[in-house]
Amino acid sequence: MDRLAAMQTFIAVVEAGSLSAGAQRLGVGQPAVSKTVAQLEARLGVALLLRSPRGIALTEAGRQFHEHARRAVEEAEAAELAARGAGAALTGRLRVCAPVTLARLHVLPRLQPFLLEHPQLALDLVLDDRDIDLREEGIDVAIRMGQLADSTMTARRLARGRRMVVGTPGYFARAGLPQHPAELAAHQAIVFNRRGGGTAWSFERAGTEVSVVVAGRVQTGAAEGVRAAVLCDLGLAIASEWMFAPELASGAARQVLADWALPPVDLWAVYPSGRRASAKARAFAAYVERLMADTTAAN
Repeated sequence: MDRLAAMQTFIAVVEAGSLSAGAQRLGVGQPAVSKTVAQLEARLGVALLLRSPRGIALTEAGRQFHEHARRAVEEAEAAELAARGAGAALTGRLRVCAPVTLARLHVLPRLQPFLLEHPQLALDLVLDDRDIDLREEGIDVAIRMGQLADSTMTARRLARGRRMVVGTPGYFARAGLPQHPAELAAHQAIVFNRRGGGTAWSFERAGTEVSVVVAGRVQTGAAEGVRAAVLCDLGLAIASEWMFAPELASGAARQVLADWALPPVDLWAVYPSGRRASAKARAFAAYVERLMADTTAAN
């Protein structure tokens, strides 16, 4: 039995969630996958998976083996890349998690050059605004925005962007243009009610700090919801310069209080703790870093 190939099969089964889904991911028949997992369990002398009509679950031995197997496969890939040289193509599958709006506006539309550069690489994109468990979900690299909740994670900052108050011409025609942060209390705010959002907005200008508590009839925990509400003229919101970039360029959205500064927002590449980032994950993070640098420069 090829131990490395068996590890790759087991990893595919675990990350896909079933033997059949793992077989589909690998492009082989389910009987071959079942046989490989059974041989692996026989070799190790322990059960790695608990099978039921509803799917599979990892045993404690399976969880430990999965983590070590991923490291072994990543080290093998890194060794191959080192032997082939820096220009070697990346291969296999890369599982990436990214915020929905950021991916839709800035990553997916410009993903083709990365895929063309690495024709043997397949991307499994998980679009989610939540801070999901990277190890549990089998994520190789996550793109996250704002302050990181877990300081123990391995992370690298990719970009820093401005935050601003934005609204639409339609909303401002109805409600007026605020001239000072204190006036925001009289406006309808679209409140992002997850970490990094809230109703307390703080501004700074020439060493003067002003905080205002806003209120609004619409709150949401999704960035897409904030965008939709603002663009439907329902109110104004605090957003990163990336979040409304197309509309700010076209005039469909407008920044107000531009002479007041808000705390900036950081974009991070986050890797599962306790594991060395793979060459594929590092390459993707570097590509996103270049994309966001170009986006920020254009704004």
